[in-house]
Amino acid sequence: MDEQAFDRLEKDCEMAKRKNAAPELMKRDDRLFTLEVCIISGPMTEKFIKKNKVICRTIQIRGDQTLEALHRAIFDAFDREDQHMFEFQIGGKGPMDPKARRYVLPMAVDNPFGEEVPAGNVDETIGSLNLKKGDAFGYWFDFGDDWWHQINVVAIEGKAEAGKYPKVTNRVGESPPQYANCNDGGGE
Repeated sequence: MDEQAFDRLEKDCEMAKRKNAAPELMKRDDRLFTLEVCIISGPMTEKFIKKNKVICRTIQIRGDQTLEALHRAIFDAFDREDQHMFEFQIGGKGPMDPKARRYVLPMAVDNPFGEEVPAGNVDETIGSLNLKKGDAFGYWFDFGDDWWHQINVVAIEGKAEAGKYPKVTNRVGESPPQYANCNDGGGE
């Protein structure tokens, strides 16, 4: 077994331990993260961009929720219809930073394309990522159409109030159609 395969096996075992731990032994991360998610590029027409100079959503999510949960919140917040591959890039200077740690879908962890091995998968919790207020990180959705988002950490509060999370607390700009040529909102 090569070193990379061993490291992946070790990481899988650690994740299994966390998932199988008795709930009373797991420490719940009740911190509340407020994230501003902005579309910075994607297949939008000039007409749509001119009408919507800023397209952002503010999302609150607890520290014990996963990147997968954040993805679903972003997907819904921008009124998307079709699921595609996605990844988060954390620890760089923002989206597309090659020095950022990549968190990918579990099926992409095995690295079938010979790229750098990802840091983890989207089952990682928000609280485990060592985010700080003022950090920016990337979210890449649909590797064919290339929807790029910058996520800014606006606030981290000590304890989330009771309620359902993640949740959208603010919307700026219209949601672009997922496919620019499908309707008048973003198409030619």
